[in-house]
Amino acid sequence: MKADRVVVITGAAGGIGAELARRFLENGDTVIATDLKAEGLQKLKTSADHKSLLTVAANLTDFNECEKLSEVVRTNVGRVDVLINCAGYFPIHSFEEISPEEWREIIDVNLTGPFLVTRALLPLMKGRNWGRVINFGSASVFEGVAGQCHYVAAKGGIVGFSRSIAREFGQYGITVNIVTPGLTLTPNVKKTFPKELLDSQRGSRAIQRDEQPQDLVGAVFFLASPDADFMSGQTVNVDGGRNMR
Repeated sequence: MKADRVVVITGAAGGIGAELARRFLENGDTVIATDLKAEGLQKLKTSADHKSLLTVAANLTDFNECEKLSEVVRTNVGRVDVLINCAGYFPIHSFEEISPEEWREIIDVNLTGPFLVTRALLPLMKGRNWGRVINFGSASVFEGVAGQCHYVAAKGGIVGFSRSIAREFGQYGITVNIVTPGLTLTPNVKKTFPKELLDSQRGSRAIQRDEQPQDLVGAVFFLASPDADFMSGQTVNVDGGRNMR
């Protein structure tokens, strides 16, 4: 298994991002973990307690802060081998309750943010004829979700975005792929989502249990490996068999 990579993970203070950070650190990679929440990053740093972990608090919907992230990476490690755009935000509001401001916020976090981060870090990925961009989509795009049209629209955009940059980045030896989780039982989901919704998700899966953050690590780790050298522009669905495509 390839090791000693430089891996940038956005949303690294969240349940999924933190699990990914730990897995890559265990493999001997250097991880730059970034998130809006400095306190969450500090918790990750305390729990991981690893010399190869660098944390950077940043608002990734802001172009200037993405440029600052790029400069931190350039100064400390000089390159990026794997970029994982994992940051996300998905409140539940009916269509008629969504204000224009909330619409823009959800699009910014879930779609504009990955664009800005990828744009800022691409210069640090080019030049070695190998690299990975792994974008988190959502299995919600396959069937739509009432109360989350802004989130599902953004994640649908991630699919088109990823396929298009896969075409452009292939000349640099960089692959771009998408992971689409089902509703995953992170601490935030446990706190904010109604029990009946979680129950219905569980019952609709071929594997009838809650999806855990750890369930996504294997697919991401595979896409970041040399075993996925000839995969690009693909969607890997990890939702326990709710959607079979």
